[in-house]
Amino acid sequence: MEKLPVFTNDTIVFGLLMLALGFVFYTSSKDKGFWFKFYKIVPALLMAYLLPAIFNSLGWISDAHSNLYYVASRYLLPASLVLMTLSIDLKAIFNLGPKALIMFFTGTVGIIIGGPIAILLISIFSPETVGGAGFDATWRGLATLAGSWIGGGANQAAMLEIYEFNPKLYGGMVLVDIVVANILMAGLLMGIGKTEKIDKWLKADNSAIEELKEKVSKFADSVSRVPTLTDYMIIAAIAFGVVGIAHFGADNISTFLKDNFTAVSDKSSPMSSFGSQFFWMITIATTIGILLSFTKAKNYEGAGASKIGSVFIYILVATIGMKMDLSKVVDNPGLILIGLVWMSIHVILLFAVAKLIKAPYFFLAVGSQANVGGAASAPVVAAAFHPSLATVGVLLAVFGYVVGTYGAILTAELMRIVSP
Repeated sequence: MEKLPVFTNDTIVFGLLMLALGFVFYTSSKDKGFWFKFYKIVPALLMAYLLPAIFNSLGWISDAHSNLYYVASRYLLPASLVLMTLSIDLKAIFNLGPKALIMFFTGTVGIIIGGPIAILLISIFSPETVGGAGFDATWRGLATLAGSWIGGGANQAAMLEIYEFNPKLYGGMVLVDIVVANILMAGLLMGIGKTEKIDKWLKADNSAIEELKEKVSKFADSVSRVPTLTDYMIIAAIAFGVVGIAHFGADNISTFLKDNFTAVSDKSSPMSSFGSQFFWMITIATTIGILLSFTKAKNYEGAGASKIGSVFIYILVATIGMKMDLSKVVDNPGLILIGLVWMSIHVILLFAVAKLIKAPYFFLAVGSQANVGGAASAPVVAAAFHPSLATVGVLLAVFGYVVGTYGAILTAELMRIVSP
Protein backbone atom coordinates (compact mmCIF):
# COMPACT_ATOMS: atom_id res chain seq x y z
CA MET A 1 0.00 0.00 0.00
CA GLU A 2 1.33 3.43 -0.99
CA LYS A 3 2.30 5.65 1.92
CA LEU A 4 0.41 8.94 2.01
CA PRO A 5 2.38 12.20 2.26
CA VAL A 6 2.09 14.27 5.45
CA PHE A 7 0.01 16.91 3.63
CA THR A 8 -2.67 15.85 1.13
CA ASN A 9 -4.76 19.03 1.31
CA ASP A 10 -3.81 21.15 -1.72
CA THR A 11 -4.47 24.38 0.18
CA ILE A 12 -1.72 23.44 2.64
CA VAL A 13 0.57 22.14 -0.11
CA PHE A 14 0.14 25.37 -2.08
CA GLY A 15 0.91 27.36 1.08
CA LEU A 16 4.16 25.37 1.50
CA LEU A 17 5.14 25.98 -2.13
CA MET A 18 4.46 29.72 -1.81
CA LEU A 19 6.49 29.88 1.42
CA ALA A 20 9.34 28.13 -0.40
CA LEU A 21 9.13 30.63 -3.28
CA GLY A 22 8.96 33.55 -0.85
CA PHE A 23 12.07 32.21 0.93
CA VAL A 24 13.94 31.88 -2.39
CA PHE A 25 13.09 35.41 -3.53
CA TYR A 26 13.81 36.96 -0.10
CA THR A 27 17.23 35.29 0.22
CA SER A 28 18.17 35.85 -3.44
CA SER A 29 17.52 39.59 -3.08
CA LYS A 30 20.41 39.96 -0.61
CA ASP A 31 23.34 41.93 -2.03
CA LYS A 32 25.99 40.61 0.39
CA GLY A 33 26.77 37.78 2.81
CA PHE A 34 26.14 34.01 2.54
CA TRP A 35 23.03 34.13 0.37
CA PHE A 36 24.62 36.54 -2.08
CA LYS A 37 27.50 34.06 -2.57
CA PHE A 38 25.11 31.07 -2.62
CA TYR A 39 22.97 32.45 -5.46
CA LYS A 40 26.05 33.27 -7.50
CA ILE A 41 26.50 29.47 -7.75
CA VAL A 42 22.89 28.20 -7.55
CA PRO A 43 20.30 30.14 -9.62
CA ALA A 44 17.10 31.16 -7.83
CA LEU A 45 15.01 29.30 -10.41
CA LEU A 46 16.82 26.05 -9.58
CA MET A 47 16.12 26.56 -5.87
CA ALA A 48 12.42 27.21 -6.67
CA TYR A 49 12.47 23.79 -8.30
CA LEU A 50 14.63 21.92 -5.77
CA LEU A 51 12.87 22.91 -2.53
CA PRO A 52 9.53 21.27 -3.55
CA ALA A 53 11.57 18.24 -4.73
CA ILE A 54 13.10 18.03 -1.24
CA PHE A 55 9.63 18.33 0.36
CA ASN A 56 8.47 15.47 -1.87
CA SER A 57 11.53 13.35 -1.03
CA LEU A 58 10.92 13.89 2.71
CA GLY A 59 7.34 12.63 2.29
CA TRP A 60 5.72 15.96 3.19
CA ILE A 61 3.98 16.42 -0.18
CA SER A 62 3.42 14.34 -3.30
CA ASP A 63 2.48 15.14 -6.87
CA ALA A 64 0.53 11.86 -6.94
CA HIS A 65 -1.88 13.27 -4.30
CA SER A 66 -2.15 16.81 -5.64
CA ASN A 67 -3.88 18.63 -8.49
CA LEU A 68 -1.59 21.65 -8.28
CA TYR A 69 0.53 20.74 -11.32
CA TYR A 70 -2.63 20.28 -13.38
CA VAL A 71 -3.95 23.70 -12.29
CA ALA A 72 -0.58 25.40 -12.87
CA SER A 73 -0.04 23.83 -16.31
CA ARG A 74 -3.62 24.31 -17.55
CA TYR A 75 -4.45 27.73 -16.07
CA LEU A 76 -1.27 29.56 -15.01
CA LEU A 77 1.01 28.42 -17.86
CA PRO A 78 -1.22 29.70 -20.70
CA ALA A 79 -1.93 32.88 -18.68
CA SER A 80 1.82 33.49 -18.26
CA LEU A 81 2.43 32.88 -21.97
CA VAL A 82 -0.15 35.55 -22.85
CA LEU A 83 1.32 38.10 -20.41
CA MET A 84 4.90 37.44 -21.48
CA THR A 85 4.00 37.61 -25.17
CA LEU A 86 2.05 40.91 -24.90
CA SER A 87 5.13 43.07 -25.38
CA ILE A 88 6.97 40.74 -27.77
CA ASP A 89 8.60 42.12 -30.89
CA LEU A 90 7.90 39.38 -33.45
CA LYS A 91 10.32 40.88 -35.98
CA ALA A 92 13.10 40.75 -33.37
CA ILE A 93 12.21 37.10 -32.64
CA PHE A 94 12.69 36.25 -36.33
CA ASN A 95 15.94 38.23 -36.29
CA LEU A 96 17.32 35.63 -33.86
CA GLY A 97 18.03 33.65 -37.04
CA PRO A 98 18.13 29.93 -37.82
CA LYS A 99 20.33 28.89 -34.89
CA ALA A 100 17.32 28.35 -32.59
CA LEU A 101 15.84 25.83 -35.06
CA ILE A 102 19.21 24.18 -35.69
CA MET A 103 19.71 23.60 -31.95
CA PHE A 104 16.14 22.31 -31.56
CA PHE A 105 16.61 19.71 -34.32
CA THR A 106 20.07 18.87 -32.94
CA GLY A 107 18.32 18.04 -29.66
CA THR A 108 15.85 15.85 -31.58
CA VAL A 109 18.68 13.99 -33.37
CA GLY A 110 20.42 13.57 -30.01
CA ILE A 111 17.37 11.73 -28.66
CA ILE A 112 16.98 9.65 -31.87
CA ILE A 113 20.57 8.37 -31.89
CA GLY A 114 20.99 8.45 -28.09
CA GLY A 115 18.50 5.61 -27.47
CA PRO A 116 20.17 2.95 -29.65
CA ILE A 117 23.69 4.03 -28.59
CA ALA A 118 22.67 3.77 -24.89
CA ILE A 119 21.29 0.26 -25.50
CA LEU A 120 24.52 -0.78 -27.27
CA LEU A 121 26.73 0.58 -24.48
CA ILE A 122 24.69 -0.90 -21.60
CA SER A 123 24.35 -4.30 -23.37
CA ILE A 124 28.15 -4.69 -23.27
CA PHE A 125 28.21 -5.17 -19.48
CA SER A 126 24.53 -5.71 -18.59
CA PRO A 127 22.61 -7.34 -21.49
CA GLU A 128 19.72 -8.32 -19.18
CA THR A 129 18.99 -4.64 -18.47
CA VAL A 130 18.21 -3.97 -22.14
CA GLY A 131 16.77 -7.43 -22.89
CA GLY A 132 13.27 -8.82 -22.48
CA ALA A 133 11.11 -10.62 -25.00
CA GLY A 134 7.80 -9.88 -26.73
CA PHE A 135 5.79 -7.05 -25.16
CA ASP A 136 8.17 -7.03 -22.15
CA ALA A 137 11.13 -6.02 -24.35
CA THR A 138 12.97 -3.05 -22.84
CA TRP A 139 13.25 -1.28 -26.21
CA ARG A 140 9.43 -1.10 -26.41
CA GLY A 141 9.32 0.72 -23.07
CA LEU A 142 12.18 3.00 -24.08
CA ALA A 143 10.14 3.91 -27.19
CA THR A 144 7.66 5.65 -24.86
CA LEU A 145 10.57 7.71 -23.45
CA ALA A 146 11.51 8.75 -26.98
CA GLY A 147 7.93 9.97 -27.48
CA SER A 148 8.07 12.00 -24.29
CA TRP A 149 11.58 13.39 -24.90
CA ILE A 150 10.98 14.56 -28.47
CA GLY A 151 7.36 15.67 -28.12
CA GLY A 152 5.38 15.31 -24.92
CA GLY A 153 2.70 13.36 -23.09
CA ALA A 154 0.49 12.84 -26.16
CA ASN A 155 3.44 11.45 -28.15
CA GLN A 156 4.40 9.21 -25.22
CA ALA A 157 0.85 7.79 -25.09
CA ALA A 158 0.97 7.21 -28.87
CA MET A 159 4.19 5.20 -28.54
CA LEU A 160 2.68 3.07 -25.78
CA GLU A 161 -0.19 2.22 -28.14
CA ILE A 162 2.03 1.64 -31.19
CA TYR A 163 4.54 -0.69 -29.50
CA GLU A 164 2.17 -2.24 -26.93
CA PHE A 165 4.69 -2.28 -24.10
CA ASN A 166 3.55 -4.29 -21.05
CA PRO A 167 1.46 -1.82 -18.96
CA LYS A 168 2.63 -3.50 -15.73
CA LEU A 169 6.22 -2.50 -16.53
CA TYR A 170 5.33 0.95 -17.84
CA GLY A 171 5.61 2.56 -14.37
CA GLY A 172 9.37 1.94 -14.45
CA MET A 173 9.66 3.91 -17.69
CA VAL A 174 7.61 6.79 -16.28
CA LEU A 175 10.05 6.88 -13.33
CA VAL A 176 13.04 7.06 -15.69
CA ASP A 177 11.30 9.83 -17.64
CA ILE A 178 10.68 11.92 -14.51
CA VAL A 179 14.10 11.35 -12.89
CA VAL A 180 16.30 11.83 -15.98
CA ALA A 181 14.31 14.72 -17.49
CA ASN A 182 14.36 16.52 -14.13
CA ILE A 183 18.12 15.98 -13.71
CA LEU A 184 18.58 17.50 -17.18
CA MET A 185 16.39 20.49 -16.30
CA ALA A 186 18.32 21.04 -13.05
CA GLY A 187 21.59 20.94 -15.00
CA LEU A 188 20.33 23.43 -17.61
CA LEU A 189 19.16 25.80 -14.87
CA MET A 190 22.58 25.55 -13.20
CA GLY A 191 24.13 26.53 -16.54
CA ILE A 192 22.00 29.69 -16.74
CA GLY A 193 24.03 31.12 -13.86
CA LYS A 194 27.18 30.55 -15.95
CA THR A 195 25.76 31.76 -19.30
CA GLU A 196 28.54 34.30 -19.92
CA LYS A 197 31.32 31.75 -19.33
CA ILE A 198 29.59 29.10 -21.46
CA ASP A 199 28.97 31.59 -24.30
CA LYS A 200 32.62 32.62 -24.14
CA TRP A 201 33.71 28.97 -24.43
CA LEU A 202 31.27 28.42 -27.33
CA LYS A 203 32.56 31.68 -28.93
CA ALA A 204 28.88 32.48 -29.38
CA ASP A 205 27.42 35.64 -30.83
CA ASN A 206 24.42 36.49 -28.68
CA SER A 207 24.01 40.04 -29.96
CA ALA A 208 20.55 39.28 -31.46
CA ILE A 209 19.33 37.96 -28.08
CA GLU A 210 20.74 40.99 -26.25
CA GLU A 211 19.14 43.27 -28.84
CA LEU A 212 15.75 41.63 -28.29
CA LYS A 213 16.09 41.90 -24.49
CA GLU A 214 17.12 45.55 -24.80
CA LYS A 215 14.21 46.37 -27.14
CA VAL A 216 11.68 44.84 -24.75
CA SER A 217 13.27 46.53 -21.72
CA LYS A 218 13.29 49.92 -23.48
CA PHE A 219 9.64 49.52 -24.45
CA ALA A 220 8.73 48.52 -20.85
CA ASP A 221 10.56 51.63 -19.56
CA SER A 222 8.80 53.88 -22.09
CA VAL A 223 5.32 52.75 -20.96
CA SER A 224 6.21 52.21 -17.30
CA ARG A 225 3.77 53.62 -14.76
CA VAL A 226 2.62 53.03 -11.20
CA PRO A 227 0.02 50.28 -11.68
CA THR A 228 -3.48 50.85 -10.36
CA LEU A 229 -6.05 48.28 -9.24
CA THR A 230 -7.76 48.84 -12.61
CA ASP A 231 -4.51 47.90 -14.40
CA TYR A 232 -4.20 44.68 -12.41
CA MET A 233 -7.83 43.74 -13.03
CA ILE A 234 -7.50 44.34 -16.78
CA ILE A 235 -4.24 42.34 -16.88
CA ALA A 236 -6.02 39.48 -15.08
CA ALA A 237 -8.99 39.81 -17.48
CA ILE A 238 -6.69 39.62 -20.53
CA ALA A 239 -4.71 36.66 -19.15
CA PHE A 240 -7.55 34.48 -17.92
CA GLY A 241 -9.99 35.60 -20.62
CA VAL A 242 -7.52 34.22 -23.17
CA VAL A 243 -7.05 31.08 -21.04
CA GLY A 244 -10.82 30.54 -21.25
CA ILE A 245 -10.82 31.06 -25.02
CA ALA A 246 -7.80 28.74 -25.36
CA HIS A 247 -9.57 25.97 -23.39
CA PHE A 248 -12.80 26.46 -25.33
CA GLY A 249 -10.93 26.32 -28.65
CA ALA A 250 -8.76 23.39 -27.56
CA ASP A 251 -11.77 21.33 -26.40
CA ASN A 252 -13.66 21.90 -29.65
CA ILE A 253 -10.73 21.53 -32.05
CA SER A 254 -9.40 18.33 -30.44
CA THR A 255 -12.93 16.84 -30.31
CA PHE A 256 -13.63 17.81 -33.94
CA LEU A 257 -10.35 16.33 -35.18
CA LYS A 258 -10.82 13.10 -33.20
CA ASP A 259 -14.40 12.71 -34.43
CA ASN A 260 -13.64 13.41 -38.09
CA PHE A 261 -10.12 12.13 -38.71
CA THR A 262 -9.21 8.51 -38.00
CA ALA A 263 -5.48 9.35 -38.02
CA VAL A 264 -6.03 11.74 -35.09
CA SER A 265 -8.39 9.52 -33.07
CA ASP A 266 -6.14 6.44 -33.48
CA LYS A 267 -3.70 6.58 -30.55
CA SER A 268 -1.22 4.47 -32.52
CA SER A 269 -1.08 7.07 -35.32
CA PRO A 270 1.77 9.61 -35.58
CA MET A 271 -0.96 12.24 -36.09
CA SER A 272 -2.59 11.51 -32.71
CA SER A 273 -0.74 14.38 -31.00
CA PHE A 274 -3.02 16.76 -32.94
CA GLY A 275 -5.86 15.39 -30.81
CA SER A 276 -4.11 16.64 -27.64
CA GLN A 277 -6.11 19.32 -25.88
CA PHE A 278 -2.91 20.58 -24.19
CA PHE A 279 -1.23 21.09 -27.59
CA TRP A 280 -4.09 23.26 -28.88
CA MET A 281 -4.45 25.15 -25.59
CA ILE A 282 -0.78 26.23 -25.68
CA THR A 283 -0.94 27.02 -29.42
CA ILE A 284 -4.11 29.15 -29.11
CA ALA A 285 -2.93 31.04 -25.99
CA THR A 286 0.43 31.87 -27.62
CA THR A 287 -1.20 32.89 -30.93
CA ILE A 288 -3.65 35.26 -29.18
CA GLY A 289 -0.79 36.69 -27.09
CA ILE A 290 1.18 37.41 -30.27
CA LEU A 291 -1.88 39.02 -31.91
CA LEU A 292 -2.45 41.20 -28.82
CA SER A 293 1.17 42.41 -29.08
CA PHE A 294 0.06 44.34 -32.19
CA THR A 295 -2.60 46.20 -30.18
CA LYS A 296 -2.64 48.75 -27.34
CA ALA A 297 -2.82 45.79 -24.93
CA LYS A 298 0.99 45.64 -25.16
CA ASN A 299 1.13 48.86 -23.09
CA TYR A 300 0.11 46.82 -20.04
CA GLU A 301 3.74 45.71 -19.95
CA GLY A 302 4.29 49.10 -18.31
CA ALA A 303 1.97 48.05 -15.48
CA GLY A 304 3.93 44.83 -14.91
CA ALA A 305 2.19 42.26 -17.17
CA SER A 306 5.33 40.13 -17.68
CA LYS A 307 6.15 40.30 -13.93
CA ILE A 308 2.74 38.78 -13.15
CA GLY A 309 3.45 36.21 -15.87
CA SER A 310 6.74 35.43 -14.14
CA VAL A 311 4.90 34.84 -10.84
CA PHE A 312 2.77 32.22 -12.62
CA ILE A 313 5.87 30.63 -14.17
CA TYR A 314 7.57 30.29 -10.77
CA ILE A 315 4.46 28.64 -9.32
CA LEU A 316 4.55 26.22 -12.27
CA VAL A 317 8.25 25.52 -11.58
CA ALA A 318 7.44 24.70 -7.94
CA THR A 319 4.70 22.24 -9.02
CA ILE A 320 7.12 20.62 -11.51
CA GLY A 321 9.59 20.25 -8.62
CA MET A 322 6.90 18.32 -6.71
CA LYS A 323 7.20 15.54 -9.31
CA MET A 324 10.83 14.86 -8.40
CA ASP A 325 11.45 12.38 -5.58
CA LEU A 326 15.22 12.47 -5.05
CA SER A 327 15.13 9.11 -3.23
CA LYS A 328 13.77 7.38 -6.36
CA VAL A 329 17.04 7.98 -8.19
CA VAL A 330 18.38 4.74 -6.68
CA ASP A 331 15.29 2.70 -7.71
CA ASN A 332 15.81 0.47 -10.76
CA PRO A 333 19.39 1.70 -11.33
CA GLY A 334 19.75 -0.20 -14.64
CA LEU A 335 16.93 1.68 -16.36
CA ILE A 336 18.00 5.00 -14.81
CA LEU A 337 21.52 4.37 -16.15
CA ILE A 338 20.16 3.82 -19.69
CA GLY A 339 18.27 7.12 -19.38
CA LEU A 340 21.34 8.99 -18.11
CA VAL A 341 23.60 7.62 -20.90
CA TRP A 342 20.87 8.46 -23.44
CA MET A 343 20.49 12.02 -22.13
CA SER A 344 24.29 12.49 -21.98
CA ILE A 345 24.50 11.76 -25.74
CA HIS A 346 21.74 14.35 -26.31
CA VAL A 347 23.68 16.95 -24.29
CA ILE A 348 27.11 16.15 -25.83
CA LEU A 349 25.68 16.51 -29.35
CA LEU A 350 24.03 19.83 -28.41
CA PHE A 351 27.31 21.24 -27.09
CA ALA A 352 29.26 19.93 -30.11
CA VAL A 353 26.90 21.57 -32.62
CA ALA A 354 26.63 24.77 -30.53
CA LYS A 355 30.44 25.00 -30.55
CA LEU A 356 30.51 24.34 -34.30
CA ILE A 357 27.92 26.99 -35.24
CA LYS A 358 28.81 29.31 -32.31
CA ALA A 359 25.25 29.20 -30.97
CA PRO A 360 24.59 30.88 -27.59
CA TYR A 361 23.79 28.76 -24.51
CA PHE A 362 20.25 30.15 -24.63
CA PHE A 363 19.53 28.27 -27.90
CA LEU A 364 21.15 25.12 -26.52
CA ALA A 365 19.13 25.13 -23.29
CA VAL A 366 15.82 26.03 -24.92
CA GLY A 367 16.39 23.63 -27.85
CA SER A 368 16.96 20.83 -25.35
CA GLN A 369 13.93 21.65 -23.19
CA ALA A 370 11.63 22.13 -26.21
CA ASN A 371 12.35 18.45 -26.92
CA VAL A 372 12.66 16.86 -23.48
CA GLY A 373 10.43 19.15 -21.40
CA GLY A 374 7.88 20.26 -23.99
CA ALA A 375 5.58 23.25 -23.70
CA ALA A 376 5.42 23.07 -19.90
CA SER A 377 9.12 23.66 -19.25
CA ALA A 378 10.66 25.15 -22.44
CA PRO A 379 9.16 28.61 -21.71
CA VAL A 380 10.32 28.28 -18.08
CA VAL A 381 13.94 27.84 -19.16
CA ALA A 382 13.61 30.53 -21.86
CA ALA A 383 12.06 33.02 -19.41
CA ALA A 384 14.91 32.38 -16.95
CA PHE A 385 17.16 34.21 -19.44
CA HIS A 386 14.59 37.01 -19.87
CA PRO A 387 10.74 37.06 -19.71
CA SER A 388 10.60 38.33 -23.31
CA LEU A 389 12.22 35.09 -24.52
CA ALA A 390 9.48 32.75 -23.22
CA THR A 391 7.77 32.82 -26.64
CA VAL A 392 10.87 31.28 -28.28
CA GLY A 393 10.54 28.28 -25.94
CA VAL A 394 6.85 27.82 -26.74
CA LEU A 395 7.28 28.08 -30.51
CA LEU A 396 10.03 25.44 -30.46
CA ALA A 397 8.03 23.17 -28.12
CA VAL A 398 5.13 23.24 -30.61
CA PHE A 399 7.57 21.87 -33.23
CA GLY A 400 8.31 19.08 -30.76
CA TYR A 401 4.67 18.03 -30.59
CA VAL A 402 4.46 17.94 -34.39
CA VAL A 403 7.61 15.85 -35.00
CA GLY A 404 7.52 13.91 -31.72
CA THR A 405 5.82 10.68 -32.77
CA TYR A 406 7.66 10.45 -36.12
CA GLY A 407 11.04 10.93 -34.40
CA ALA A 408 10.11 8.47 -31.66
CA ILE A 409 9.11 5.76 -34.18
CA LEU A 410 12.51 6.13 -35.90
CA THR A 411 14.22 5.90 -32.48
CA ALA A 412 12.20 2.80 -31.56
CA GLU A 413 13.05 1.00 -34.81
CA LEU A 414 16.77 1.76 -34.33
CA MET A 415 16.53 0.45 -30.72
CA ARG A 416 14.75 -2.69 -31.97
CA ILE A 417 17.66 -3.36 -34.38
CA VAL A 418 20.43 -3.01 -31.76
CA SER A 419 18.61 -4.75 -28.87
CA PRO A 420 20.14 -8.11 -27.79
